[in-house]
Amino acid sequence: MKRKQVIFIGLTFVIAIAVFIWGYNFLKGKDIFNKQITFYAKYHHVSGLTRANPVLINGLRVGQVRTIYFDPDMSGDIIAVIVLNTKFPIPRNSTASIYSADLMGSKAINLVLGDSPELLQEGDTLQSSIEASLKDEVNAQVQPIKLKAENLLASIDTLVIAFQSIFNESARENLKESFNDIRQTFSNLQSTTSNIDTLVDSEVSRVAAILENIDSLTATLSKNRHQISAIISNFEQVSDSLANTDIPGTFNRANKTLDDLDAILASINSGQGTLGMLLHNDTLYIELNKSAEELNLLLKDLRENPKRYVKFSLF
Repeated sequence: MKRKQVIFIGLTFVIAIAVFIWGYNFLKGKDIFNKQITFYAKYHHVSGLTRANPVLINGLRVGQVRTIYFDPDMSGDIIAVIVLNTKFPIPRNSTASIYSADLMGSKAINLVLGDSPELLQEGDTLQSSIEASLKDEVNAQVQPIKLKAENLLASIDTLVIAFQSIFNESARENLKESFNDIRQTFSNLQSTTSNIDTLVDSEVSRVAAILENIDSLTATLSKNRHQISAIISNFEQVSDSLANTDIPGTFNRANKTLDDLDAILASINSGQGTLGMLLHNDTLYIELNKSAEELNLLLKDLRENPKRYVKFSLF
């Protein structure tokens, strides 16, 4: 009995050690029971990727991340060792893209298969990329809204300041007075409308008389339309006569006469001719005036001493 117990304990211990070794290797990304293919991916930033994170192709888990370490060239880049448990062919231009596997932010690698006819061999390095996380996507969607909200708040703040500066105590009083003036205007308009209504009521008879006179005038015009037609015909004849008259020639002759008159007046103003000399030379005026004075003296002497000039003899 003791021997069986010892064998059982020994087998249990061996199994426990085997399970421990398998679990330890599994946590490190190694599966000792399946053949694994190792690939590498180089990232500048792994966004929280850790060991044992899953590796998927089209949503199916085909491996995991075995380990992550810095590139030995001291560039700061990070090397992720990827182990696959599948013999699925991986094209050479495939991409190992890090993405958020759930809302908690857990990371995983999605192998985006390329279309190259060449296949990756064990130990080759995959192309790498990092997909935007849910937080980044939300930030990208929310950021424009945030900017618009900030601009809107700034506009509202400016508007409030403008209203505060406009609607101060003085402005409110002015606005109140404006509303009172508007109310008074409407009251005056109502009164004016009432007065117009009263005026229309009182002048209905006169309006009717005016309309009657207009009707009578229209009737008179209708009765005398033949005479009006004759008057219009006569006016047309007069117009035709005026049109046939040599009005331009008449105006030309009148213009020539005016030009001659202007020449005569210009000659007189320049002192030419008798009239010009009378206007511009006072010698003739002085001589005439002198002759008039001498004639007056002669007539005076003739009245006073007629015997000097007239002699009577009877025999």
